[in-house]
Amino acid sequence: MPRFIVRRSISAIALLFATSVVVFGIFEVIPSYDPARAIAGRNANATTVQEVSHKFGFDKPVYAQYANTMKLIFTGQVIDYQDDLNVVDQFKHKFPVTLSLVIPAAILWFGLAVVFGSISARRAGKFADRAVMVGAILGVSVPVFLLAALLLYVFAFKLSWFPNTGYSGLSNPTQWAYHLILPWIAIAALSIGFYSRVLRSSLLDMSNQDFVRTARAKGLTNRQVFRRHILRNSLMPVITMFGLDFAVLLGGAALVTETVFNLPGIGQYEAQAIGNLDVPPILVGAMFTAFFVVLFGAFVDILYALLDPRIRLTG
Repeated sequence: MPRFIVRRSISAIALLFATSVVVFGIFEVIPSYDPARAIAGRNANATTVQEVSHKFGFDKPVYAQYANTMKLIFTGQVIDYQDDLNVVDQFKHKFPVTLSLVIPAAILWFGLAVVFGSISARRAGKFADRAVMVGAILGVSVPVFLLAALLLYVFAFKLSWFPNTGYSGLSNPTQWAYHLILPWIAIAALSIGFYSRVLRSSLLDMSNQDFVRTARAKGLTNRQVFRRHILRNSLMPVITMFGLDFAVLLGGAALVTETVFNLPGIGQYEAQAIGNLDVPPILVGAMFTAFFVVLFGAFVDILYALLDPRIRLTG
């Protein structure tokens, strides 16, 4: 375990460094991007732009600008160019909203994917299997922004069953869930279909393994064999996808859903920063996502070891 932790820590540092360099470098090569002009305003004269450039260090070499930006990020003093707000404080303020959106949606899509995938595999070739297949294709085919817009139009504007947009804090759990039901469905729909098909394939493949036939020969019932041996070993590819998808969503990849439903989370904040070419929030967001990818990658490896005793945490 200590060796595993050391290796993962080194991987995390390397990934964060690479991510920060790539994102910072992208904005350096954009021809029309001038952060000093963005801060000073469109109507600012050349003297004001030059003063801003000197104040923020934009007139220094690229490596010096990068080092200064990293220093500000890790000391919690980085300021966005558009609104002059502390980026780290903004992330702390908006992260609970993203958590409220992503965690229940993840539980929904993982739970339903296991149920539908199991039904589809145990009734392969029958009506239930075909029905799940059709639902999976529909879920994968419809883009998230389109599904979110349709849900909002039908159930909020037309039927008025749910609120149009906005977020209600956890101080009122009922209103909190009421405002987030449609966003949860919008995020979960795509993953339910895809995960259920992956699990179905894994279950059918695992059903033909020698250890499954041995378990049946020992007198275990079909339900016991399925639950203890087939399903447990078939979950590994699904858990891998789940860990990465969940990490990316926590890092702000739910920006489309947050924007459509006007949820003040990290995703919406990053979307606004991208529209304004505001480097600090984009850079912090990219590093935020990379951190969760490493963290949940390690968590998935630990789950592997729990599901399959043959796996050891040596990498």
